[in-house]
Amino acid sequence: MWFAGPARLVPEAGRPAASRLGFLLKPGMRVGLFGGSFNPAHEGHAHVAETALSRLQLDRVIWLVSPQNPLKAAHETQPLAQRMANARRWARGPKMIVSGVETQLGVQYTLDTIRLLKARHPGVHFVWIMGADSLATFHRWRGWTQIMREVPVAVVSRPWAALKARTSPTARRFASSRRPAPQAHLLPGSSPPAWVYLTGPLNFASSTALRDRARQEGPRDPG
Repeated sequence: MWFAGPARLVPEAGRPAASRLGFLLKPGMRVGLFGGSFNPAHEGHAHVAETALSRLQLDRVIWLVSPQNPLKAAHETQPLAQRMANARRWARGPKMIVSGVETQLGVQYTLDTIRLLKARHPGVHFVWIMGADSLATFHRWRGWTQIMREVPVAVVSRPWAALKARTSPTARRFASSRRPAPQAHLLPGSSPPAWVYLTGPLNFASSTALRDRARQEGPRDPG
């Protein structure tokens, strides 16, 4: 497994956390980590983040805009600055933070990101957030079983993904660790592995559909 290196697990001496990573977290906070390419971000992403923020009673949700998803083609991925700017359109409110910290720290894989953030912010209760479509393919992520054992995980329902998500290798492997949805507010303080599946009104926006539409429309006339 590729790893960022032990030197990066310790915060730099004499430098405030906010100046290094662009956000300040305090011990005791309940913080959701919402990772993805956001290529582009859309209202479906906002729905997932807002659902987790409310149902898990989080203090912050950090949108971790990845430098490049190893499972997706690089030539189809917009530049990081463009994806972050688009994510900020949808990450509404003071509790939502859009971050390029993975690029800043030089990490590519979710497991490394989680371990680095836990080391730099002891006492913060982190939760990994993802849509049900991601749960369906989560077993393809590097270190997926270790991720489940590092932090609690909140899965938010997405259109057409419910059956695949609930019968996925991850859901079956960690079936005994699933918590009832009414107890979602207890998840941030739970010892992993622990996860919850949150259902609710579905939002049908998708990055794939938006990219397909952009390709069909072609470049816009600047005049």
